[in-house]
Amino acid sequence: MSVCNLCPRKCAIDREKSLGYCRSPKEIMLSRASLHFFEEPPISGTKGSGTLFFGGCNMRCVFCQNATISRGEENGTSRAVSKEELAELMFRLRDEGAHNINLVTPTHYADSIADVLSKIKSELKIPIVYNCGGYESVEALRMLSGLIDIYMPDFKYFSASLSEKYSCAPDYAERATEALLEMYRQTGEAVISSEGIMEKGVLVRHLVLPGARADSKKVLETIAKTLPPDKILLSVMRQYTPEFAPPEMKELRRKITSFEYDFVLNEAEKLGFCGFSQGKDSVSRNYTPDFFEKTF
Repeated sequence: MSVCNLCPRKCAIDREKSLGYCRSPKEIMLSRASLHFFEEPPISGTKGSGTLFFGGCNMRCVFCQNATISRGEENGTSRAVSKEELAELMFRLRDEGAHNINLVTPTHYADSIADVLSKIKSELKIPIVYNCGGYESVEALRMLSGLIDIYMPDFKYFSASLSEKYSCAPDYAERATEALLEMYRQTGEAVISSEGIMEKGVLVRHLVLPGARADSKKVLETIAKTLPPDKILLSVMRQYTPEFAPPEMKELRRKITSFEYDFVLNEAEKLGFCGFSQGKDSVSRNYTPDFFEKTF
């Protein structure tokens, strides 16, 4: 029996027989395969990012805007694909002009992804992006060493109480910090092409939450202590959308204010980060893909 310990939750269950926290079977569940234009500029570029959205998630945050696919529920948005079909989809997206192959919420399929990429990466000839929630195990990341060009993790929380309340992960900050170190060890400093497209490195995302600017400050300080701010990219995200939060969590049922967002941006500047910010128009479900659209 093969048990799953791919992420820090270490459920140690046989996913061919039962489901762990990510609510995902052993077989690869895929929700969408398409060009995506709403990532950061050096990821989406002008031709789009070749994005593969996996079903299920090892975070399952209460405010997730991709909850349609991240909950691991049977709602018709995901279907099983073989490793061979996953490889074919990567080649299809490359041939459609994608700047990169963007693996979204891939943590619980890291072993399968490593197997696929070990066979085809040299033929793809475009960067591979590992777009994750930041709650990663170093052991799983090491399986991907030499296969991932760009790591694009979230760093969601510093506070154990917040990470437990919103993601059932009180050890989030510790595990995310360890993961950042391993990601940077693998890729080194960020490299941007003459066309403005990211070729390698680490791009860290932080979503500002309502009422949590003090926690955001600690998140940025932690990142700056862990990795050189001038060697990575930071995306401070404003797109928190309250309609996805549970009604009973009143503190999450509002947008962040300009004061909160600008406070975090100022902290990022003080710490020497380079990267990206978002305008008020990012607070919209329009930036969430239609996961019921058939794309493969």
